[in-house]
Amino acid sequence: MIYQDPLAFLIGLEGVALLDGWAGDHDREFTDARLAEIRRLLDDEKLRDRGVHAGWAGPADIYQQRSASYDAQAGGGLFDVDVPFVTEFLSDRKPGVALDAACGTGRFAELLAESGHQVIGVDSSPDMLAHARQRVPDGEFHVGDVERLPLPDDSVDVIVCALALVHVPDLAPALAEFTRVLRPGGDLVISDVHHELVTRGSAIKGSDPGGEPRIVTTCRHQLGDYLRPALSLGLQVKRCEEPHSNRAAGPLPEPTTEIGDWQDWPWSLMAYMPSVVRAASGRPSLVIWHFQLPDP
Repeated sequence: MIYQDPLAFLIGLEGVALLDGWAGDHDREFTDARLAEIRRLLDDEKLRDRGVHAGWAGPADIYQQRSASYDAQAGGGLFDVDVPFVTEFLSDRKPGVALDAACGTGRFAELLAESGHQVIGVDSSPDMLAHARQRVPDGEFHVGDVERLPLPDDSVDVIVCALALVHVPDLAPALAEFTRVLRPGGDLVISDVHHELVTRGSAIKGSDPGGEPRIVTTCRHQLGDYLRPALSLGLQVKRCEEPHSNRAAGPLPEPTTEIGDWQDWPWSLMAYMPSVVRAASGRPSLVIWHFQLPDP
């Protein structure tokens, strides 16, 4: 069981910012401002006794509930971050057979099709696949998961897997499946939620059949958790990036006056206290890998 408290979240962000100051990133004026803000948060009536208990749930169950609104809401700005990197990583790749693994609503399936690839999509949610089929009518889509891909060996030239491995506790079986279906010389591009962002509250939320709060199983994978199984399978690292959403750009927005419902946390909490978000900005939001399976 998970317990999420909005006051704890915002004070946690303040703590992150204060540790940056401790490490030398900020001056005394900054530190004094953070401490004063913490005192204001502790006195804020809107943040008192608002904690929520939630249980874990499988991805397919919650994504079924969120499929219609996923592209508009669940990306949390991450779609704008990973697309340029994935596009750049595959810019020199000739069209072939491309797998969008855990394709969701088909955002990368669509980009791959526009680049001339013959697209295959696999996802555990039939509802998400329905949106993907509308997006890419000529694509081939299957219900399945990344640990048991319904594809033969050596059958694809490119694999893209975006914002999905964060839900997989052990990455080795998924990476083994990617290696199995990838042809020698093929490219594997993984975009995943960075463990720093998971700690800052990035998770897909929903409810069980009785209406009780549920959160999709969400893991905090370190870089070595990807690297160790990938290298053991013979994959070569071509590139790795850890981009972040640039929340430090532009003028500080005016804070909202309400903290929102639990389903909207942490994004509504960030809007409630943008100064905290600005102070704690700069940490990675995604990790993006480009692996290649060498020719024999």
